[in-house]
Amino acid sequence: MNDIRSPAALALTDIVLTVFRMNGRLLSGGDRLVAPINLTSARWQVLGAIALAGRPQTVPQIADTMGMTRQGAQKQISRLEEDGFVESRDNPRHKRSPLYHLTDKGLDAYRKTEELNLGWVEALTDGLDLGMLRLTADVLNDIDRRLKHDTYLENIAP
Repeated sequence: MNDIRSPAALALTDIVLTVFRMNGRLLSGGDRLVAPINLTSARWQVLGAIALAGRPQTVPQIADTMGMTRQGAQKQISRLEEDGFVESRDNPRHKRSPLYHLTDKGLDAYRKTEELNLGWVEALTDGLDLGMLRLTADVLNDIDRRLKHDTYLENIAP
């Protein structure tokens, strides 16, 4: 079978496959990294979404920030709430979508994850070129923006 994809499409396919592999390895490594503080990568993502926002977040906001499904974000929020890492607050803009904020325990856990993450990313970046890292981040962010808006799908036959 002849491959009729453009060189750019072939390159993007390689990137997608690499991102799929990396995602699994990042989640596995992240799980091991934060296990001592009773977290998983998924729980760490949710704590991070709230911490990085700097204000309480709804489940849909958390899901959007971290590229998760709402159901996945809700599952992690429920577990984090049960374990005392987050608390819900009434949302004056939407009665059925509470705002979640980090408790002192959650903030402490997030700070510990950041300390652990610092060592992890320093080890992972050892010997890598800073310019290439920045270019990689730029390209991945551009692709992410395109994926988020889904408008590229309108011209593709089913």
